[in-house]
Amino acid sequence: MSFNLKRCALLALVVASPLSAQDDTPPPAPSELPERISFLVAFGEEKCRPPEGDEIVVCATVPESERYRIPRELRRKEHVVTDRSWASAVETLDRFAADVRPNSCSVNGSGGFTGCTQAMLRDWFAARRGKINAN
Repeated sequence: MSFNLKRCALLALVVASPLSAQDDTPPPAPSELPERISFLVAFGEEKCRPPEGDEIVVCATVPESERYRIPRELRRKEHVVTDRSWASAVETLDRFAADVRPNSCSVNGSGGFTGCTQAMLRDWFAARRGKINAN
């Protein structure tokens, strides 16, 4: 056997050894598993109902003030960027979305080629106003 073949055989033995060392106990039979698991929420002074037969009941107790509220996980506030004006934010988003619209002078989107003259004029006017370097 060549050196590489010996190395592959050794590698196969090392990889297969943890698999053979695992516990080979079969999973419990379906008759041993509970037929139903119930997840309940009790508000205020309510008591959780007892399990019926082979059922498992998981119950959480929540204050009464939370009964008609949106769950806490969904009440998180989103982080709002406040370091710039809304006009600036809209302009930035519009600049990104403009690449897929008609009249955008790009290869993306439908009719993107139709805006090349408008883009050239927009750049020319911006250069005249001094917003971009007129090289």
